Amino acid sequence: MTWIESLTLNSPSGFWNPIVWLAFLVIFAFIGYLIYSRGNRSYKPNREQVKPFISGNAVEDVEEIRVRAGDIYWGFIEALKGYYNVLMRMHSGDLRDYILWYLGLGAVILFVLVGGV
Repeated sequence: MTWIESLTLNSPSGFWNPIVWLAFLVIFAFIGYLIYSRGNRSYKPNREQVKPFISGNAVEDVEEIRVRAGDIYWGFIEALKGYYNVLMRMHSGDLRDYILWYLGLGAVILFVLVGGV
């Protein structure tokens, strides 16, 4: 028995050999390096080419064009304002409160599923 055979794990559905996986890893890493090395050599970071093109308009302040998460969800929050107001009042920021809610609701669900109500 050779050392490669001693590393092979045989099972009814096939075999597993870490040397084979390591060889595939090296081969695919080499292929990835070849693709990377053929990349665009004219790319220069921190130059004009990395700035976003906004229809030819210069933007001095990045804050003017930044889309915040609150802007993305504005419609949902506005439509469900009553629901969110209740959730905001319940939100304490204390981890112990959330664990208590989790355990309490889990107990209620378990009680209902096991044969309570």
